[in-house]
Amino acid sequence: MPPTTPELPELEAIDHILRTTRSVRRRIDFERPVEPEILEQCIEIATQAPTGLPPETWRFLVLTDPAPKRALADLYRQALATLAEARGGEVKATQQQLADHLHTLPALILVCAQGRPAPDSVPLQVAFYGSVLPAAWSLMLALRARGLGATWTTLHLLHEREAARELGIPEDVTQTVLLPVGYTKNAVLRPAARRGAAEVTYWNRWGGEKPD
Repeated sequence: MPPTTPELPELEAIDHILRTTRSVRRRIDFERPVEPEILEQCIEIATQAPTGLPPETWRFLVLTDPAPKRALADLYRQALATLAEARGGEVKATQQQLADHLHTLPALILVCAQGRPAPDSVPLQVAFYGSVLPAAWSLMLALRARGLGATWTTLHLLHEREAARELGIPEDVTQTVLLPVGYTKNAVLRPAARRGAAEVTYWNRWGGEKPD
């Protein structure tokens, strides 16, 4: 049978998750552990994401013990200090709060890819990251659907090599997105204010208008 469009209530539920998956930095229940089985369920969903480089190169490093979480959090705070200096001392309050409490998050998930991106080829770099980042986004959506908040952040990559040494990550593995994870607590997640599709979409050539 040909594929069919989901029924309206199901479609609305899917659209709601897609529209309201936001970074959650503050409204997290820091005291409630996240069950390993739930994280595995979400990772199972993430591995259904599209990938352009066979075989599947994604790898997921889940940190729940205090020592590795603290080691990565220390590097994250160093990276935020570097960013603050570059910005003249200014960072968002929510960024600072995440950095201050990163080690207390119930889980940190580091999405990695086996191999390293080609240094001199934009097409190969796009193919490399395009084969792992969809899985990271699917993971964030799956977490959201289960009442878990996460933040999409890459700031620690300023200290990627140091993080690799602390966490035992091989040299031929590339770290990408870090997702700090915890159950949401009194979080109200709404669609963000974004430019409409008509403002950011061209048709048939760059700058082209939608056909009548």
